[in-house]
Amino acid sequence: MFRPYDISIGKYLVSLARRAVERYLRDRKIMDVPLDAPDERLYRDTYGVFTTIERVVDGRHELRGCIGFPRGQRNVLNTVVQSAIAACCSDPRFRPMTEDELGSVVFEVSVLGPIREAKPRDPRELLGEVSVGVHGIIVERSIYSGLLLPQVPVEYCWDTEEYLSQACMKAMLPADCWLDPATSIYVYEAQIFREERPGGPIYERDLIRELERCGQASGHGAPK
Repeated sequence: MFRPYDISIGKYLVSLARRAVERYLRDRKIMDVPLDAPDERLYRDTYGVFTTIERVVDGRHELRGCIGFPRGQRNVLNTVVQSAIAACCSDPRFRPMTEDELGSVVFEVSVLGPIREAKPRDPRELLGEVSVGVHGIIVERSIYSGLLLPQVPVEYCWDTEEYLSQACMKAMLPADCWLDPATSIYVYEAQIFREERPGGPIYERDLIRELERCGQASGHGAPK
């Protein structure tokens, strides 16, 4: 299981994402990589990072932006800053955020582990190789690609086949593209830290435990 950081680091990363967006919306400036990180690894690690921003409306969470870099940038800190600003203002599905929205959104930071290609002898073996609640998926064929974070199938209560189909559609390919040997399927794990409420306490998500409650309504909008 990919869990490189403890909760103290997770809290720092989520607060960094929020601070980066606050600074950008207030001053239109991209903040420098901070010098006060609680662990020196954050200056060396090159893990991929996605920042997700969700608006809270009547207790429901609606996606407000989600952008990331699957294979990382200079270091984790830089990637958090860049992905947070991109999520707030460069997600083509949404208009850019405004400063007055900051009090009604929650931030989530997903740190991505190594990406590996799944190479089953028969594509249907992917149904046993991809685990909902554990793996994120990247689908690639020719110029097309699509990525889904591991929390997405948990939030939507998808089984593995639906998850693979949705990843194909995210890549703008047919839903059954995962059955075609010409399609490349990659998997990865992620460690996910999230605010409980806008600007509130930060915790680490346990997707396996969330999956046990999958029969409950998730209250989420568009997939990340």
